[in-house]
Formats: sequence, structure tokens, C-alpha cells
Amino acid sequence: METRYLNTLIASVEAGTFSRAAELLHITQSAVSQRIKFLEEYFGQQLLDRSGQRLALTTSGKIVFDKARDILDKEKELLTCLQDSAAQKRLSLCCTPTFGMAYLPQVLSTFLRVHSDLSDLKFVFLQPEEALRGLRNEEFDLAVIEHRMDLDFAGFDRFSMPDDEMLVVSSSSSVLPNVDGVVQLDDLKNTRLFARRDGCSSKELMRKNLVACGFDFSDFDGIIVSDDLHFTIQSVLAGDGIAYVSQALVSNYLASGQLVGLRVDGFEHRRGRSVAMLPQRSDDVLLKELLEILFKVVSPFWRPQLINCS
Repeated sequence: METRYLNTLIASVEAGTFSRAAELLHITQSAVSQRIKFLEEYFGQQLLDRSGQRLALTTSGKIVFDKARDILDKEKELLTCLQDSAAQKRLSLCCTPTFGMAYLPQVLSTFLRVHSDLSDLKFVFLQPEEALRGLRNEEFDLAVIEHRMDLDFAGFDRFSMPDDEMLVVSSSSSVLPNVDGVVQLDDLKNTRLFARRDGCSSKELMRKNLVACGFDFSDFDGIIVSDDLHFTIQSVLAGDGIAYVSQALVSNYLASGQLVGLRVDGFEHRRGRSVAMLPQRSDDVLLKELLEILFKVVSPFWRPQLINCS
């Protein structure tokens, strides 16, 4: 049953007449009479005594009237809860693991200082294509990813950011032969390589570089595949091998001299870095503020370029 019938009963009793109830409900007197008739037929009981100057409740009508008020109060409470829930600030963010380790803590710390009333914050780490697939399915609000240069952003608004610089890193205690920070690929073959799983843009970029130089992963002395970047960095620091990682990820270790970063002769050392979101979210004030903070943290002097890829 639609609650408008119950509301009409309450209005009729409180107004005293069908004509006055019609004015309050902005409907015709006939519509009021028909709704009351519907209720009486539905419950099989006369609900109103129409014999006096004012409408009065019958015994059955009093029961329905009291329960009708309870129902309408619950409906009002439900609508209020839904409105409060919709008004709460929520944010869901996806990023690639490298960005998550290198930048996300500072981004979120700055953002939460401004939006301490944020009621629900979620973030996940995914590889580039997984991130775009989840974004397309509206599993989160935006994605920040490092990616290969030919990644397809069709259907998204994309903000390009400075390219991510990739380096081969080794511990300072086991520096590879190099000239001005450039190492030859042949000098890497007798080392153990810590690499990401297939689908990670760093591994795909290294695979592409190796193939271009006539090599593959089997040419290394050994390869350890791990998605735990912290484990990879600690292993390289311990002198257990080398890794091909983002300069941003190990900048503190490079600055302190604990790690040495090298370029491989003949390698392409750049991969893209972008923010992607669905075009219909472009006017979201909360997302705009997050983007401003994100761009400042990654590169304070960079002017992001919006590329509509739809």
C-alpha cells in the first residue's frame, strides 16, 4: 500500500473535513474521499464517522490512525538516514604499487588534514590494466598509475604527469661496472634480478628493452618474482641482487648512498604516469581537491594536462 493513503487519513482527521484536507494536500476533495474509501475497503472496516460537523475516528479507525502515524514516522526516519548517508564524504582511490609507496602516504596525509570529516576512505593497489578495468566498473573514483606509453585510456579523462624514470639499482657494496652511471647489459647477466609479476609496467618495459637488445630474462643468473616492493628493496640493499625500479621509489636510498642507480646502455628508461577518471566525475569537488594535492606532491611545478580519451 502506498503511504499517501495513510497520509490522507491523518490529514482528514486533523483537518476535520475532506475539503480542508484536500486544500492541505493540494488535491481535489473527490481524491480525498476516494483514498479514504480505498482504505476502508482495504481493511474491511469503516474508519471515519461522517455524521457530525467534523470527521471522527471509529474504533477501527483509531487503530489504523495510530499505526499510520508510526509507519509515516518510520518512513521519515528512513529518508533522513538516506539523506545523511548521501551527504557523507566518501572516496575510493586506486593506484599502482610504486605510486602507493613513493607518494600516497604524503598525498593522503595532506588531503585528510583538509578533509578531517571524510567518513569513508578506501584505496587499493592494482596493475595498470586492472586499475582501468576497475575504474570503468566504478569500483573506485580515480586511478593513479605508472604505465607503458601505449596504454589505451579510451573512455577516460586522463591527466598526464611527468614520466617515471626507471633505473637499475644495486647496493653500494656491489656496484656494477659502469661509466658515468651507464652500465652495459652484458655486465648484468651474472646477477640475480628481482622483478615484478607479468602485467606490471616495469617488468613489461624491461622485457621490451631486453628483446630490443637481443636478450631475455633467462640470460640473468637468476630471477626472483615478487610483488612486495619492500622485500625487493631490502634484498637489493643486502646485496642479494639488482632490480629495475622507479627512481622515485628509492630516492632516499640513492641520496644516502645505500643504493646506486644506473642506466642500461640501449634501454628506454621512461614510463608514463597518469591520473584517470570517468568523464562524468569531472565536476566532483572532492576529486578536484584531491587532484590538486596529488599534483603538488608529485611535482609542484608541473602543469597537468587534461586529455579527454573518450
